[in-house]
Amino acid sequence: MRTVSRIVLASLLCLGCVGCDQATKLVVRQNVVLGESHSFLGDTFRLMHAENPGAFLSLGEFLPDDIRASIFIVGVGLACLGAWLAAAFSPGLGRGQVVALSLIAGGGFGNWIDRLTNDGRVTDFLNVGVGSVRTGIFNVADVVLMAGLAIFLLSARRDVSQNDSRFQRDS
Repeated sequence: MRTVSRIVLASLLCLGCVGCDQATKLVVRQNVVLGESHSFLGDTFRLMHAENPGAFLSLGEFLPDDIRASIFIVGVGLACLGAWLAAAFSPGLGRGQVVALSLIAGGGFGNWIDRLTNDGRVTDFLNVGVGSVRTGIFNVADVVLMAGLAIFLLSARRDVSQNDSRFQRDS
């Protein structure tokens, strides 16, 4: 992939993900009272407004404020910037890896923006499950981030498989 194509693809994906994430969080903050829950499709899907000071499944929620800010604002911001820079400027990446890193950056930036604008908290509002088997509460940024990780792992696995088959042909 050419550098210009990588930059455009990485930028559009990242900005699109951040935009969708922030738009959905704004709708939730304006229309669903904090702690309120609405059930859909026989309680398979719940829309509930929560504010999470931690990370995935509230990990780090009880850390001292300065340490939590260092990790979730400074550390995450740098990691997201690194993912975007790698997606945009690493010449050896395939399209799948560029997409994956762009999604990881976009999801991370979506939650990072929340922390900057929402007193260190992330707005979460989605929950799915059947009966007592349920996910934690998450948001669009979390879905994008997980999709990016899955795509990255699948593309890395595919690359390893292709390299193994090339090695076998060359031997």
